[in-house]
Amino acid sequence: QVQVTESGGGLVQAGESLTLSCTASGRPSATYAVGWFRQAPGKEREFVASINWNGAETTYARSVKGRFTINRDNERSTVYLQMDVLKPEDTAVYYCALSRGDWEGVLTADYEYNFWGRGTQVTVSS
Repeated sequence: QVQVTESGGGLVQAGESLTLSCTASGRPSATYAVGWFRQAPGKEREFVASINWNGAETTYARSVKGRFTINRDNERSTVYLQMDVLKPEDTAVYYCALSRGDWEGVLTADYEYNFWGRGTQVTVSS
């Protein structure tokens, strides 16, 4: 069974940076997309960023484009989300998800992902 684990969350001030990590274990297939989603209190889960299996293709939500960067290290089965110029509205629980094992592109809908982590809290103070 594939397991997904997020780490790197914390409390930062507005304007600061934070890097989240997502590690997959359980021998996931090499060809899968990875997505980051977030859910703020009282709000629905929303898409943040996605990266395809070899890192050649990425896509971002409009609210984070230009501030967040997603990349992956397949040798370490790890995907990173570099978050710069953080804003209080970025406060949320951030989730990492893996798609099925035969998908080569990016994915933006949560129902397209098969494996999910438990999330890591990011809090940005003003």
